[in-house]
Amino acid sequence: MLFMKVEVYDPPMCCSTGVCGPSVDPQLVRFSADLEWLKSQGVSVERFNLAQQPGVFAGDAAVKAVLGTRGDAGLPLVKVNGEVRSNGVYPSRDELAAWAGIGASTASIFTDAVAELVAIGASIASNCEPCFKFHYDKARKLGVSRDDMRLAVDMAQAVKDSPARSVLSLADKYLTEPRPTASACCDGAENTAPGGKCCG
Repeated sequence: MLFMKVEVYDPPMCCSTGVCGPSVDPQLVRFSADLEWLKSQGVSVERFNLAQQPGVFAGDAAVKAVLGTRGDAGLPLVKVNGEVRSNGVYPSRDELAAWAGIGASTASIFTDAVAELVAIGASIASNCEPCFKFHYDKARKLGVSRDDMRLAVDMAQAVKDSPARSVLSLADKYLTEPRPTASACCDGAENTAPGGKCCG
């Protein structure tokens, strides 16, 4: 496959993941997953946000022309090897694959229900009660079982607890074992600077 480069010019937003804030944007989540899939196929992907990188938009003649005629409604805009392939909508994975010259793509498993499970896990990791309640309600409306939500919560809590266990283990090690008076950089009196400070 020849070198392929895909550039995405997003409308103003806080981030492009689709999971920021209390509401998940399934379209953005799906598109982000599709771009990651493109990268895994060897395609170079760059993404620009109008709210954070306005100079990039102003410096590209094709993008500037679309903004001049359609305004923000012309975004997102997708270019492949410098050629504008779509604007105003996020293309599907199949469209991206065709433009990049890649064979049949694997369908994304990131459904709305999966997105809500991810958001439930994120709410546990961030200790956000309103987020959990919001995404619990959305998941229930989508038919997600309490058992699946419990699995998402338990996994998020396990990931969250891991660094806490690690630092507690370190503290326990330091507080229960005799510690040498010299540090790694001060292995003897000859390396102690005047005034008793380690390594100067």
